[in-house]
Amino acid sequence: MVKIIRKLFQRMTPQRGILLYYLVALIVSTAVLSLPFVYNNETTFINRLFIASSALSVTGLSPVDIAHTYNLGGYIILMLIMNIGGVGIMTMSTIIWIVLGYRVGLKERIQIMVDNNQDKFSGAVKLVIDIITLIFIVEIAGAVIYFIYFMSNSGDISYSLLHGIFLSVSATTNGGMDLFSSSMIQYDHEFLLQVPVMLQIFLGSIGYPVLIEVKTYFSKRHKNFRFSLYTKVATSMYGILFAGGTLMIFLSEWQEHFREGVFHALMNSMFLSVTTRSGGLTTVDIDSLNEATQLMMSALMFVGASPSSAGGGIRTTTFAILILFVISFSRGRQSIHVFHKQLVREDVEKAFAVISLALFLVFTGVVSIVYIEGVKFSVIDVIFEITSAFGTAGISTGITGDLSVLSKLIIIVFMFIGKIGFISFLLSMGGRQHKYSYELPKERLMVG
Repeated sequence: MVKIIRKLFQRMTPQRGILLYYLVALIVSTAVLSLPFVYNNETTFINRLFIASSALSVTGLSPVDIAHTYNLGGYIILMLIMNIGGVGIMTMSTIIWIVLGYRVGLKERIQIMVDNNQDKFSGAVKLVIDIITLIFIVEIAGAVIYFIYFMSNSGDISYSLLHGIFLSVSATTNGGMDLFSSSMIQYDHEFLLQVPVMLQIFLGSIGYPVLIEVKTYFSKRHKNFRFSLYTKVATSMYGILFAGGTLMIFLSEWQEHFREGVFHALMNSMFLSVTTRSGGLTTVDIDSLNEATQLMMSALMFVGASPSSAGGGIRTTTFAILILFVISFSRGRQSIHVFHKQLVREDVEKAFAVISLALFLVFTGVVSIVYIEGVKFSVIDVIFEITSAFGTAGISTGITGDLSVLSKLIIIVFMFIGKIGFISFLLSMGGRQHKYSYELPKERLMVG
């Protein structure tokens, strides 16, 4: 059976194979979450499909209260699904192949490369093992910290163990689901809990290659070791977005919602800025924020996390290329230089294709839901919901549960596009890439 399935996938393009893997995983996840012994309160099929999609795409949006809908068995299944989505479907599939004794062939290595946004397939299996190892180390460390925290406050071992593990998995994979029924709003003053959660969201969204390079740097201590251009650009842009987001949210909300002191306001601003990368957890009621803040957060969620991470969106490096292009163009340069390197033209073209088409797709999604729902929700709420799904951020103004079936299906599509990556999604729709063996005559066109 396994051989037949593998042969089926091998006949497809890597992008279509990955898309089919996710669809199969979605069907299985929905079926398992529909089993009668994993939930306390039964919900509709579309809601079960939505929750499975949200967990697999590590988004965090949910039309129902996770804590009250599912029981312990459901929580365990959700953690497993979030881990599968967090490390990537090909990463988890490769581990299964290795355990079953199957050789990881060239086709599978290429799919691993595509699923993790890599440009080479050598060392694919080692990359998979490194990702799995890093994720589990971070999850275990977080679970221990949260267990100690909850134990010191509640004294209940089972409660502390369950909530500690679930929160750690949710934060590390950027899954965004919680068992508190109101995200982390009740812990908006608990900075000892907020800081490790922010750190785990950061580790899950900064990009696995960055973490692997940092681990290599500190473990081997090579004198000639140099961080890759990807790591430098991804880290720099992540820092700029984090600092800029924190400042904008702080200034926008200082007078209305952050009156309890500068430190409290700064911590909540930092948490909101971090969670827009793709975290899904929040310490502030999003619906209580003003529209300017919600629009700024929508823009941050549209950018999303770094490539080859647990997050979605257009990705931080794509946005970095846009900024670098504008700077280079304004200075009259023909090429883009950053960190003493010149960017490849193909990457610049891909970045502009992703940004342009993503903007069109988000606009179409917003218009579609506004048309479907009518005046039921404000346009700001819909923009926030769509960008949250596309960026797999998972934070909401509270309209998720009131969406119609068709609108929920649109959100599900956006969650998966954000998760698998825009380039992979386009190629899975368009098929194999074709290169022409000839060039047509060139002619200038008036622009601007």
